[in-house]
Amino acid sequence: MKRIHINLGVQDLDPSIAFYTALFGAAPSVVKDDYAKWSLDNPSVNFAISSCCGDSGIHHLGIQTEQDGELDEVLHRMSAAGHESEKQSDVSCCYARQDKAWVDDPQGVRWEAFRTHEQDTGAGRPA
Repeated sequence: MKRIHINLGVQDLDPSIAFYTALFGAAPSVVKDDYAKWSLDNPSVNFAISSCCGDSGIHHLGIQTEQDGELDEVLHRMSAAGHESEKQSDVSCCYARQDKAWVDDPQGVRWEAFRTHEQDTGAGRPA
């Protein structure tokens, strides 16, 4: 299964957590000092907010995969789109260990494709 990922920068985490908890009708699955994440099935989205990076608004968009084959498929599509991707293996990001790749669309919007292997209590800052 694949799900869309949205990472949004916020100025103040607590009121944003309250807003999105009410909007989604669900509490976040992960809450840290500078980060919160909802893994929702309806709508199927991995929605994260973070206050660590200064800017408000969309930090990046992405596609989360659950299996290596799905990640390879998305990475192939990134290449087929004609844009250079930046691959990373076994990185710590958003409080999880991940394999991922990054690509910019023609307008410069940053897209990430990733597969999470396990939770990581160490590094929280979004990549």
